[in-house]
Amino acid sequence: MQQTRLYTNMTVTLYNTLSRHAEPLRPLEDKKVRLYTCGLTVYSQPHIGNWVSYIYWDILVRTLRANDYDVTRVQNITDVGHLTSDEDAGEDKMQKGALREGKTAWEVADKYIAIADNEAYSQLGLIRPDHLPRATDYIPQQIDFVRQLEAKGYTYTLNDGVYFDTSKLKAYGKLARLDIDGLQFGARVADTGKKNPTDFAVWKFSDPNEKRDMEWDSPWGKGFPGWHLECSVLARELLGDQIDMHTGGIDHIPVHHTNEIAQTEAVTGKQFSRIWLHANHIKVNGTKMSKSLDNIYTLKGIQDKGYNIQAFKLLVLSKHYRTEGNFTWDILQTAQNRLNHWHNIATLRHQTHATIQDPHNIPSLEVIDTLREVLSDDLNTPKALRIIDEAFADIEAARVDKIHRGNLVQLLEAIDEMLGLQLLEDTPDINEEQKMLLTERQRAREAKDWEKSDHVRDELEKQGLVVRDTPHGVVWERSS
Repeated sequence: MQQTRLYTNMTVTLYNTLSRHAEPLRPLEDKKVRLYTCGLTVYSQPHIGNWVSYIYWDILVRTLRANDYDVTRVQNITDVGHLTSDEDAGEDKMQKGALREGKTAWEVADKYIAIADNEAYSQLGLIRPDHLPRATDYIPQQIDFVRQLEAKGYTYTLNDGVYFDTSKLKAYGKLARLDIDGLQFGARVADTGKKNPTDFAVWKFSDPNEKRDMEWDSPWGKGFPGWHLECSVLARELLGDQIDMHTGGIDHIPVHHTNEIAQTEAVTGKQFSRIWLHANHIKVNGTKMSKSLDNIYTLKGIQDKGYNIQAFKLLVLSKHYRTEGNFTWDILQTAQNRLNHWHNIATLRHQTHATIQDPHNIPSLEVIDTLREVLSDDLNTPKALRIIDEAFADIEAARVDKIHRGNLVQLLEAIDEMLGLQLLEDTPDINEEQKMLLTERQRAREAKDWEKSDHVRDELEKQGLVVRDTPHGVVWERSS
């Protein structure tokens, strides 16, 4: 829902990994932003760590749209080619998932695409990207891309695949600022037959001794695309030779995004993306998530313990996207308490009846633009949450008859628009029976029938409503 804004649009400033400093957004085409987001590899159940960056990139899209940018976003679905090692080694993750579950790789992909779709857009309430292409839907385009690399002299063939020769490209590794000269085959870098330690596969050959679920004929032999190839191809096919922004996790910087840049710029001769954004990880109890530590949690696990998924979003947003996060059940409870408080403030819109628009009414609409301003400053979500806390504290401290319903509704709409917290959706009005009980209780109090007043109050509490009597009127809240 579009908000009433008090000021003109603001400059959006973002930290660019490529330049290592914050830069104002200057799209290639006026107010249009072409955005590419690296998506999930759909071979297993997503865990909370998988969702962290997507929560931040949802805030990115919301911030851009709040500043009237026309955003076209592509987010790939990796359903082939992602090996268990970023170094072109190990099992294909999709084949690994197929063996684990006794299904085909195609069935595994379909299963986890459906699960991820539900978690991302129904539970977390993220904005659905404009394009969600599967890598396997663009195999001909990926083969053609390798042909173009080959025609330009950037590839060579080994017994296990077609490789990109990184020595042919000036400034390879510029995103990660790799010390290319310092990388030598030896004790720390395995000699796999590649010409250079940084060379990477653009097409992998199938093992002739095993049958793969996902493999295709190509000019170089039957096989499947290298993991990095799909993002370059999907971005080019759906957004063009150049894009404005590319996002992902910090783990993508040294290999995946570095190789995307190399192969794309080798083909196009143009800068691939003007801005690169990377989100930091979240740990659990200060430790990296791992199966051996049994500390890998899912959204379902959070819900099974009685927490609201939006509380998890608040936990994530309480840290800046470039700062390492930490998940504990105590921290999640703190986020849930904060969310409960915000829900109680949101219910006040059902209980206030001001009709005169006065800039001095609580809350002030200036808060909306303050929110937009801090989010436009490199997605400063921790500060945005503090601003909301302060605004809600002012509302809580105000007389009920001084809270302007229209202003409160606009503020809640803005929070939902910019942070996607579903405050309006999750705090519906009470039903007609409960309204009648409140009226009945008020009449009993006016008649000083305290026994009846207490009886009605107890009945409302059984229905999950807590009633508070203030000098300026009755306020109800839902019990948490």
